Amino acid sequence: MMVALYREFDVPLTEATLFDWHRMVLNGRRDVDVIGGWRQHAEPMQVVSGADYAPKVHYEAPPPAAMEAEMAAFIGWLNASRDLPALTRAGIAHFYFVCVHPFEDGNGRIGRALSEKALAQSLGQPSLIALSQMIARNQRGYYDALEAANRSLEITPWLVWFGETVLQALTYSENKLTRLIDKVKMFDRLRGQLNERQEKVLLRLFRAEPDRFEGGLSAANYRQITGAIATTATRDLTDLVEKGALQKTGERRYTRYYLNLPTL
Repeated sequence: MMVALYREFDVPLTEATLFDWHRMVLNGRRDVDVIGGWRQHAEPMQVVSGADYAPKVHYEAPPPAAMEAEMAAFIGWLNASRDLPALTRAGIAHFYFVCVHPFEDGNGRIGRALSEKALAQSLGQPSLIALSQMIARNQRGYYDALEAANRSLEITPWLVWFGETVLQALTYSENKLTRLIDKVKMFDRLRGQLNERQEKVLLRLFRAEPDRFEGGLSAANYRQITGAIATTATRDLTDLVEKGALQKTGERRYTRYYLNLPTL
């Protein structure tokens, strides 16, 4: 879906495009009645969070009978609103879409894709940002902001929350790209000097970037990842420190290893 979005970000939105995206997002699902079409089930469509035994209803969407008219209005608005500021338009697009909640499932992912489409159209090029990741990290704040805006229809606080989240996503994406470059540089510098175990661990540590490997890498982590015995793990880790790939902190059972990289 995101590849299709980036390739055709400047193409006006259509019903057919949304249906195509929905089929991509729900590909392989067997528990959804309508894939590639507006929801039709009679039960109320509610945005709910929390445990099953104590659900919190944040919002109840318009009924299925209203979907054709609601989505025609949404598509018309999005295609005619390019004069709005980029973050304003992207934030309203997401809020508007998830309030209509036109699909049985996948509305959040498609709503975030619409935000990225709106941003790309305003910027004139695809915006490679980790928006979904940032929203997932603060899911409670996301639902709270949506709920507050929906209940009052004063969406300024939502737009502020959304704009701050987009900026956080941009920073995260920039740091992720920086770490990808750091990875290439390190593996180029150490080409032919690492054994298979060391390569596997370095790749695992880079996958955790830019957040870093949680708690730091211990010798026990190294053994778990590689299957190496204790003496081999110690020798490999010492070698990686000497080669400048890792930096060591702490002593004895508190010893931890981190990628030896510039601070972001």
